[in-house]
Amino acid sequence: MSVAEALRQQLQDRLDPQRLEIIDESAGHQGHAGWREGGETHFRVVVVAGCFVGRTRIDRQRLVHGAAADLLRDRIHALSITALAPGEVDRTG
Repeated sequence: MSVAEALRQQLQDRLDPQRLEIIDESAGHQGHAGWREGGETHFRVVVVAGCFVGRTRIDRQRLVHGAAADLLRDRIHALSITALAPGEVDRTG
């Protein structure tokens, strides 16, 4: 299973998102720390989930990091997170 597929599965299983986008940004980091041949080292995720309602931005980030903890230990070098509650507007573009 690819890193992106494993990340998708873990976030879906643990956060039950209404919307989940996973973007592999590894190509833009070639030659930088943590980059490996074949990519799948640097990701950006947008997660909209009910479990974020009433939580701070930091708490939301912790939930996402917790859901992907094993991948972050040895397969993902960087993870950029936009974590929104349903009805919040994604202003990241």
